[in-house]
Amino acid sequence: MEIIGKIIVALPEVSGTSSRGNAWKKREYVLETSETYPKKVHFDFFGERADQYPLNVGDVIKLSFDIESRDYNGRWYTSIRGWKAEPAQLGAPAGVAQPNGFTQGGAVPFPPAPAAPAAPAAPAAPAAPAPTEAFPTPQSPNDDLPF
Repeated sequence: MEIIGKIIVALPEVSGTSSRGNAWKKREYVLETSETYPKKVHFDFFGERADQYPLNVGDVIKLSFDIESRDYNGRWYTSIRGWKAEPAQLGAPAGVAQPNGFTQGGAVPFPPAPAAPAAPAAPAAPAAPAPTEAFPTPQSPNDDLPF
């Protein structure tokens, strides 16, 4: 999956040692999209990617990521794990060279969602016949049906 936006928060690097004795580290960021109603997306780079993609507040990027969920003590947690970050320019057409030398390969804001198909028109109900008298009289005491 991919998303384009501007880095608005760069959290400090977190590191530690797993229960198996392996060292690990991650860097977390918050990206904000440039839509009519901007979305904030918290994501991280884990392991060697934490050093491979150093990002700064204000950088506009195209983030390639995976979403993963896991269970911990009966609760579910969802993470957005980045695996690639490329410089991008909000609203630039595809293939435009950027000041930093990168070429933007199709990184444009997401198009609007297609409109939902229109619901079929309901058939018109037949019109009720007009009464012939101002106050119609009942036909018989046992006839309670209107037709």
